[in-house]
Amino acid sequence: MIAVRLPTVLRPFAAGAERVEVDGATVGEVFAALDPALRRRLTDEQGAIRRHVNIYLGDDNIRDLDGLGTQLTDGDELLILPSVAGG
Repeated sequence: MIAVRLPTVLRPFAAGAERVEVDGATVGEVFAALDPALRRRLTDEQGAIRRHVNIYLGDDNIRDLDGLGTQLTDGDELLILPSVAGG
């Protein structure tokens, strides 16, 4: 199982959960297993990660690894952080 930690803004799309656990060998497989309402907030119509969404595996942003193809091991945890903009 892979744990996905969600920021407060995304919790309403996961029945209020701070963390969800799903099976998957890659980030893409984990995302495919998420509730569609949550997945739409994370990926665009083509399935790519939305620009304003950052996903971390440990200290590494998956964009610096293999993106949605990043390999995962049972027990890994992904942290989802939306970008913050403003001035």
